[in-house]
Amino acid sequence: MAQLSADLMLDCRGLACPVPILKLSKAITQIQAGQIIELSATDSGSRDDVPAFCQRTGNALVSTREEGGAFIFYVRKGP
Repeated sequence: MAQLSADLMLDCRGLACPVPILKLSKAITQIQAGQIIELSATDSGSRDDVPAFCQRTGNALVSTREEGGAFIFYVRKGP
């Protein structure tokens, strides 16, 4: 699978809920529609929180994976 290209990287490793979602919420306002944020988080709650955030805000969860103890999410900003 080809590596997704992110327009903005957000490193939230070591941060507990709700901080990764708060940072994602702020970062999504700083990019254009269609651009992608790569969010890295170690908080296991992010596995549920990030998809819920995307559904609630109209943004798209493009991809998710686990790597080196971190959860990596690719979120595309909606229109």
